[in-house]
Amino acid sequence: MKTSSEYYLDIERTVQFDFVRATENAALNVVHWLGRGQKELADAAACDAIRGMFDLMDICGEVVIGEGIKDNAPGIFKGEQLGTWVPGSVKYELALDPIDGTTNIAKGAPNSIACIAAAHPDGEKEHSLKDVPSFYMMKLAYGPELALQTQTAAVAPLSLDGAVEDNIAAVAKILRKRVQDVVVLVMDRPRHQALVDEIRRVGASLRMIGDGDIAAAIAPSIPDSGIDLYMGIGGSPEAVLAAAALKCLGGDIQTRMWPRDEAERHSLIEQGHEADLQKLFFADDLAHGKHVIFCATGISDSPMLRGVRVRKDTVITHSLIMRAHTRSLRYIETFHDLRTKKVRLRSTQREQSI
Repeated sequence: MKTSSEYYLDIERTVQFDFVRATENAALNVVHWLGRGQKELADAAACDAIRGMFDLMDICGEVVIGEGIKDNAPGIFKGEQLGTWVPGSVKYELALDPIDGTTNIAKGAPNSIACIAAAHPDGEKEHSLKDVPSFYMMKLAYGPELALQTQTAAVAPLSLDGAVEDNIAAVAKILRKRVQDVVVLVMDRPRHQALVDEIRRVGASLRMIGDGDIAAAIAPSIPDSGIDLYMGIGGSPEAVLAAAALKCLGGDIQTRMWPRDEAERHSLIEQGHEADLQKLFFADDLAHGKHVIFCATGISDSPMLRGVRVRKDTVITHSLIMRAHTRSLRYIETFHDLRTKKVRLRSTQREQSI
């Protein structure tokens, strides 16, 4: 007779493909919004398609981290239940970003994906996916080789609190590169000007992106992405989604809450989070346990995934699925025939042509 863990793993092997169908459908339902300057409508289209796919899935899914509140967007919100909730179905905690990079979608720019993280609670902690109360976090993300050295060394070579020069020098030493060949990815934001200046002073190779915090943090752990390190301040929900992927890839992320101003700091303290304000969170703190799944589909090109391609009567999507239990990484290229392909939407309760 199978144990509960074995039973869950049997389900995990198959349900992961339903998760990626949800991100595929989101990308397919959004692609016609590329470059049209309507990021809220694009986000609504992605949410509609994701909800529509979950309506077909026999799981008990609860959204513990959702987008929408931060950007006043039509997101999928915390506390929402997804799936059929048929008695006996497997429970999942869900973190979703229907579009990571909504501004990029509006501009028709690169670096937008649809992504989902799902975790089955293992009983060790109350939640497998941490709901971080601050809007933003400081982040330092890196790949498996750097993660192994940082986790096992007596003195960690990489530190969120360390000097930029020291972190880049450590990356160069561990990866056996020259400093000028270390590639650091940073979001193009005014708050990062001092960081950008320091990276340039040190002499490392700088890459900047407008939006797409999740793909950016995962990039150093993706084979052949060309990115060695991700640094900067970005969204807290995005940090958790990235942490889920990094648990599956063997990479890691160091984060700390970053209140935008004194008003937010005082609010976090009043809510009882004073001790957490100085706490350093790693990937396992944000996405705990081995029963973690991460999937994503590219909408526009990113360092992690190619975007949607339209070729006459065919649409091509590029997705990935990861599992923490096996640390497997699958790339999926799917050809959708426009003459037959339909996407199920929550709003209409039916399948619609794309």
